[in-house]
Amino acid sequence: MRKKNSPNSNGGRVKNSIRNITYRIIAQIATILLRFISRTVFIYVLGVEYLGINGVFSEILQMLSLADLGFGTAMVFSMYKPLATHDETKLSQLVQLYKKIYTYIAVAISVIGIALMPFLQYIINLDTNIPYIRIYYLLYLANTVSSYLVVYKTCILTADQKSYITSKYNIIFSFLSTIGCIVCLLVTKKFMIYLVTQVFFTYLNNFYLSHVASKMYPYINVKKGKLPTDEAKEIFTNVKSVFIYKTANTLVGSTDNSIISILLGTVVVGYYSNYTMIINNLSLIINIIFSSVTASLGNLIVENNKQKNYSVYQTMQFVSFVISSITLTGVYLLINDFVTIWLGNKYMLDNLVVAAIVINMFFSIVLMPIWSYREATGMYRQTKYVMVATAIVNLILSILLGKWIGLAGILIATSIARISTYFWYEPKLLFKQFFDKNVREYYKSIVINICITLIIVCVCSIIFGNWLVSSWTNFFIKFIILVLFSFVLTLLLYSWNKEEKKLLYIAIQLLKNKRDN
Repeated sequence: MRKKNSPNSNGGRVKNSIRNITYRIIAQIATILLRFISRTVFIYVLGVEYLGINGVFSEILQMLSLADLGFGTAMVFSMYKPLATHDETKLSQLVQLYKKIYTYIAVAISVIGIALMPFLQYIINLDTNIPYIRIYYLLYLANTVSSYLVVYKTCILTADQKSYITSKYNIIFSFLSTIGCIVCLLVTKKFMIYLVTQVFFTYLNNFYLSHVASKMYPYINVKKGKLPTDEAKEIFTNVKSVFIYKTANTLVGSTDNSIISILLGTVVVGYYSNYTMIINNLSLIINIIFSSVTASLGNLIVENNKQKNYSVYQTMQFVSFVISSITLTGVYLLINDFVTIWLGNKYMLDNLVVAAIVINMFFSIVLMPIWSYREATGMYRQTKYVMVATAIVNLILSILLGKWIGLAGILIATSIARISTYFWYEPKLLFKQFFDKNVREYYKSIVINICITLIIVCVCSIIFGNWLVSSWTNFFIKFIILVLFSFVLTLLLYSWNKEEKKLLYIAIQLLKNKRDN
């Protein structure tokens, strides 16, 4: 009899990773389409002023939600081993501990969020008076707090490599929410009704996912004593490091809108948010490829095979290089075309801002493999303070360059902060402590990737730069040809790389097996 792959076997890991990636990419693409439809209706019904408010409030609440970041990561990390050993008692104890913690977090975020209300008048910078600003803010706050009431249950799905289940239900409720919000906007033209509808479906989504997790893992609802003091202490030690790191990381990525609003005006946030929506959705799709294998990496790391882990890392890093070259080229040459056809010329930002956006996107993509291993290894204690330095440098430079250059300066400040701190430090630490390798090869590969990406961007700019598009049909034709051309050019320029040869060999073997079957 053929032996079935266990979840911890190589076959099981690959199967779960592929399934997670597939489900999450499908869900994300569907969500993106829904968001664009919703955003379009939002802009035409309410206008760019409300779009700016949406961007600022979303960012403020994202900063507030940093209170959970340490615990969310620690939860998943602490569940890897008991899931691998089927220790239901330990899992129950962990869930009960996190339930208590998240209750406190929900209360803390509510209190802090309400305490920030008097300062809204200094952040929102509009020429026209918008009524009910504080009520809108409270609805955003309620939307954020809702997740903390149930997340302690749903994290077990991620740790058990079943995030595809979360993705499936997220897309269902996202569809219902988007349809509900669009209908409410078109019928009532009221921002408040739009927000109430959004909050309602967010609560419905969260509580249903909690129900699913409880049904799949019934033992997490049964109290089986408290977690031993020494284990709880170890978790809190890890949480402290993760919290400091991710708090700083959140501040790096979640202060731009507030600074833009204060220095340049809330309307500028509205224009910029259309670009960030496109970039963030692209980054989310790319991140799915790497984050979906994090739980599998956690299981692989338990085996303590450094050479095998390094081999997997090299493949992931090469994939990130190929994706970065193609994506950055496409974004640089297509994003203004997209915004123009979608919303009109008045919503378009200048090329310097687009270049700054693309540079920031580069760092996000090429560091994804490093971050996946950081998440899987729980290596936060050694990196927590470097991210604090990044946040401080970013804040100071954003204000200085924002006053000097404007929007592009605020974005360039983020790139400078990253280059000068964690961009070089985190890989050095991971290579030394986990892979036991010299990090020089990593730095060399980054320089090569930058050179290849610049060559591809320059070549494609010469060929496609003067191709003006005036309709969606023309845009998609340009998109397909540009992506295919940049993909082929990337493969040619990387033809010497052993990881490309390995991946091509695997792809050929899979095609042969599929044809034979």
